[in-house]
Amino acid sequence: MTNPRMPALFIGHGSPMNVITDSPERRAWEALGRALPRPTAILVVSAHWETQGAVHLTAGEHPRTIHDFGGFPDELFAIQYPAPGAPTLVERLASLLGEDAVKRDESWGFDHGSWGVVRPMFPEADVPMIQLSLDRALTPVQHLDVAARLAVLRDEGVLLVASGNVVHNLREYMRTMGTQPHWAAEFQTRITCAVVDGDHTALTAFAPDDEAAALAINSAEHYLPLLYAVGTRLPGDDVGVFNDTIDGALTMTSYLIGDTQLLTMLG
Repeated sequence: MTNPRMPALFIGHGSPMNVITDSPERRAWEALGRALPRPTAILVVSAHWETQGAVHLTAGEHPRTIHDFGGFPDELFAIQYPAPGAPTLVERLASLLGEDAVKRDESWGFDHGSWGVVRPMFPEADVPMIQLSLDRALTPVQHLDVAARLAVLRDEGVLLVASGNVVHNLREYMRTMGTQPHWAAEFQTRITCAVVDGDHTALTAFAPDDEAAALAINSAEHYLPLLYAVGTRLPGDDVGVFNDTIDGALTMTSYLIGDTQLLTMLG
């Protein structure tokens, strides 16, 4: 029996509080988990794991749950997400990317950019999962190239979950929360059009005087995961948009690449 082609997801993850708050975004993640075919494994690319000079992969049978945040309720710190690791998938990734480009890493685990969005979709933590780091030595085009090599995994039953935010600027957020700044709305609309159209240049090349891009992308770690979802797009894939909201300098806009009929079940 062949595995169904899994979609690729980019999830705008926002605050860790979404994990314990009854928000529209979390309800959409829960509904998406019910709608998705059951994956053989989950591969997460999170904004919260940055490395330099190699792509790191969580290794080991039981990666730890990381609470990489501060100032939140004890309830959040008590959460564990004991999904098993996926050593076979780690080796598959090493074969796809090349041994010289990857590093097996048992020091990391699942950070909140990872378990914070996967837990609402798969609360039983019974799907094997690994996390892939953002190698900040790579250019945006090279991130797309890494993603393209991973696309074959979707036909092997692997669900790709890229977790970040298209617009993410915490300094600006503190003074713009509750509003919809023109620059944030303009940049989010522009990026959504580029994702739908498959315009990689518009997603990776920004002019030096592009103020909206400079404000939205900021330190870039929350934007770069988007390129992993986009880069695994295959012929015939559609793009669906959900959780398309703006709160100041933070957008929760998310994309499903693949069978967009799945989004009809989000309500």
